[in-house]
Amino acid sequence: MMLPKRAEAHMVTWLMQTTLIIYKPDCIEKKHVGNVLERFENTGFKIVGCKMTRLSPALVREHYAHIADKPFYPPLEAFMLSSPVIVMALYGKGAIGKIRELMGPTDSRKAPKGTIRGDFGSDSMSNVVHASDSLENAKIELARFFKTEELFG
Repeated sequence: MMLPKRAEAHMVTWLMQTTLIIYKPDCIEKKHVGNVLERFENTGFKIVGCKMTRLSPALVREHYAHIADKPFYPPLEAFMLSSPVIVMALYGKGAIGKIRELMGPTDSRKAPKGTIRGDFGSDSMSNVVHASDSLENAKIELARFFKTEELFG
């Protein structure tokens, strides 16, 4: 059965989804991990994978390949390599869209108060967390950071 594009988009919003979250160095340094996680859990999302790791330059370049040729990439890479990060897989209804809404815009200076980035971020690089922006990217990013046996639920 073929659905109109609008109906398909609406249905995707309500699918049970798993998405990747990266708690960035500023989040860890400023001790906001618990506050951010509490917001995700209070919205109904379930942790299905979690680990602290130090990213390699190659992994950062792969993850940010879509902007690796931009002039702001070298400082972003240095920032992401400056300390360990926490990577987490969260599962729930409409996770991708709802989590991005909770986070607010990429540039924390433009993010409203009440959003994660608006409350805890500083700018477009020190913006607390990364989250997958689509179902396709969530699958790619989850596979980049987690082995299948590291995801539960």
